[in-house]
Formats: sequence, C-alpha cells, structure tokens
Amino acid sequence: MTNFQEFFRMETADAQAYAVEVLRFFKPEEPTRCVEIGDGNINYVFRIWSEDSGRSLVIKQADKLLRSSGRPLDTFRSRIEAELLRLEGELAPNYVPKVYHYDDTMSALSMEDISAYGNLRRELQAGRVYGHLGEHLSSFLSQTLLPTTDLVLDRREKKRRAQFFVNPELCEITEDLVLTEPFWDFKGRNTVQPENLGFVEEFLYGDEALQGEAGLLREGFMNHGQALLHGDLHSGSIFANETGIKVIDPEFAFYGPMGYDIGNVIGNLFFAWARKAFTAPEETETIAAVRRVIQETTDKTWAKLEDQYDALVTFPLYRAPAFRRRWLEDVRADTFGYAGTEILRRTVGGSKVPELSEVTDASLRAPMERALVRMGIWLMKERRALQGGAELTERFQSILEQG
Repeated sequence: MTNFQEFFRMETADAQAYAVEVLRFFKPEEPTRCVEIGDGNINYVFRIWSEDSGRSLVIKQADKLLRSSGRPLDTFRSRIEAELLRLEGELAPNYVPKVYHYDDTMSALSMEDISAYGNLRRELQAGRVYGHLGEHLSSFLSQTLLPTTDLVLDRREKKRRAQFFVNPELCEITEDLVLTEPFWDFKGRNTVQPENLGFVEEFLYGDEALQGEAGLLREGFMNHGQALLHGDLHSGSIFANETGIKVIDPEFAFYGPMGYDIGNVIGNLFFAWARKAFTAPEETETIAAVRRVIQETTDKTWAKLEDQYDALVTFPLYRAPAFRRRWLEDVRADTFGYAGTEILRRTVGGSKVPELSEVTDASLRAPMERALVRMGIWLMKERRALQGGAELTERFQSILEQG
C-alpha cells in the first residue's frame, strides 16, 4: 500500500496504485498499464487503462516545482482547474471531460480519458479540419462565458466565485508573456528570425499607438473581472475528432474580460492558416477550410452571445437597448484586441507554437513571422471598428498576397 496522505510527485507506478487504492477505479487484481502523457512545464499527466475491461482514466497532478527551472509554484492552480471543469461541466457538459475526483492533498485531478480526441493544433496541421468546429467552438464559448457574469449570475455568488478564482501566479505569466513582452522586451526573452529584428523594433517596440492599445488591453485583463475565463484557451487546450470537441487544462482560470478567451481561440486559428499558406500552399482545400472555421467561429459566437443575452439577462437596466449594444460592442472589441495580442506573443515572444517553431526554413519562417505580426497589429489597432469574421479573413488573405 502506498501512502497518499502526504504530497509527493507521482511516477507511473504510483499513479497506477492511486487509481486502485484511492479512486477504486480498478480492482486490485486487475492488470493495468500507465503512461505519462504530459508535455507541459508544470504538471504531470498519467493515462491509466485496463486491457481486460477497456476502462481508462486520466490523473493530472500539479507539481510544486516547475520542470524547467525548479522554481516553486503554488499547487492551488490544480484546485482551480478541478472547480472550473466542474462548473463548465454543468454549463457545457458535452465539451469538457467529466471530473471523477479531486484530491487536495496530492493535488491530483482524476477525470475522463479523452484520448479518442486529437489535439486540435495537431489535427489542423495534419489537414483534419472538421466541419463542425465553428459550431462547437462557438457553443462552448457562449455557454461558458456569459452565464458566469453578474448580468446573469447572482451577484453574491459571482463575488464568491471571483474570490475563489484569484490566480495571481498564473495571471502574472499572462500579464508578462502576452500583454507586456511582445511590446516591451524587458526580460529579453523575445525571439524572431534575425532579418526580422529591425521590423519588430519598428512596428512593435517603436509604435506609440500600438503601445497604448497594449496598455489598455493589459489594464483590462488585470482589472475587468467580467466573466469566469479558461485563461489559456489555445488550440493545444482543445481536442477534437469527427464528432465534437473537448476543452482541457483550465488551470489559468480567473475572472477577467470574456473577450480574452474568445480572442485566444480566434487568434490561434490563424497559425494553422499561416503554416499551410507558407509551407504547403498547394493544400488549397485545407487552407479554405481553416479560413471558414475562423469566420464561422467568430460570427457564430456573436450570434449565440446575442441570443443568450436576450434569453438569460433579466435585470431591467441591462436589458436597455443602449446598454446591451455598448456591452456587446465592448466584448467584441476586447475579442479582436486579445486575438491580436495572442498572435503577437506566439510569434515574437518566447513561448512559440509548433506551427511556427517547427518551420526550419528561414526563407519561409521570416515572412511568416512578418505576416502574423502585421495581422496582430491590425487586430489590436482596428478592434473597435471590426464586426465579423469575413473582415478578419479578408485582411489576412490580403496580408498574405502582399508578401
């Protein structure tokens, strides 16, 4: 018997024992197998399954130290993740894995195995652009964001949740990596191709108007506790197959501007388009399919938010047409602005996406970086004037054609 009464970082054999002794998910005599499938820097993820019954589950343990540097990190993020998955399971049950158990002592979250789904980032790279993506992404966003605002939620309950989901360490990561460093490389971690250094100096570090927009978006992220966010909703946190999607890894969850989540989804989709446009331009059907997903996700999210607003918001002042219009306009502007910051941070910042980092040919990667930077800047600067998905896709197509 293993002692799970005090925290220790589990190895695969420990996770197998935990699934039997603590979770009682498998019988003691039942042969099981376990692999560690985590590829991040702050967690360990184990998939355990029985070859006899076919039953399986995933255990995700938050470590107290960063893998890369050994720096201490608060494991409360694991409890935040478990609680948000539980809440999202109530709001959008088809879109998140079922939570089986949360263990505060071991900082271990046990949940449904979603290995029947593939990482969306990799699925898009492989050309598997499912026709349902715009429908399901927009449903997840609309179902999990608006109902957590105090336009809908009881105001005392909303304040209680906001107090619980205070997440300073992980918010600080976002505030630095996403909302500061692409515009002011104060930690010296930004990287681009050598031929793009002057381009970045001029168009990011030296543009006062862009700096102002970045400051406004950063301040809004830090002070506008509007909705309960996933907080790190990129293509790697979304899994998909022919039937639907599953969203995982909400450990960055906190109360912030709801446009941040929507913008992260939209912004990350442009990397799939850019990768194909520069490395496989002959795959015209895939490129057109990704373009449709961007447009549909954008437009369907707005349509569903408007429908939900009319169905769920009952407070008379919030139902006033002038308030409704301004509130939705602000969310829309935030969405496009944060889509821009996400594109820029993944292109210029130290935390790259594989669509970019795996392009080793500098003659392709350098213009790809410039195209993405131009798109990110445009989204940030024009965010208040933009309305729909067609504007976004037409603009990026124009950037690609201009070279």
